[in-house]
Amino acid sequence: MRDPETVVREFCAAWDRRDVEAILTWFAPDATYHNMPLDPVCGHAAIREVLNVFVPPASSIHFEVLAVASRGDLVFTERVDHFTVAGKKVALPVAGVFEVRDGKIAAWRDYFDMGSYQRQIG
Repeated sequence: MRDPETVVREFCAAWDRRDVEAILTWFAPDATYHNMPLDPVCGHAAIREVLNVFVPPASSIHFEVLAVASRGDLVFTERVDHFTVAGKKVALPVAGVFEVRDGKIAAWRDYFDMGSYQRQIG
C-alpha cells in the first residue's frame, strides 16, 4: 500500500486528466470533502456533485504542489490550483488537509478564497 503522502501527490496529479469518475476512485466510500467556502459533503454521490461544479467547466486543470508536510495518515499541502475556464486562466492559492485511510482519502479539506476564484473567472 502506498504511503499517505504518495496517495495525495498522485491524487493531485490525477486532476490533470479532468475525469470526475477517476478522481472519485481516490476517495473512501464514506469520505468527507469540504471546500471551506461551501458546506461539507459526504460519500461519492455528494462529492461527485461538487466535482461537477469545478471539473467539466474547466478546459484544463493542474494542481501545482508547492509544499507537503505529513505525519501518519495526515497530509498538508500548499498548492496553486490552475484552471482554465471559458478561456480565462485562474491561479488559486490553496491549503489542503487530507486524511488517508487504507490508501484512500477519507477526508479532504481545502482552504481558499472563493472570491479570488470568482474574480478571476469574471
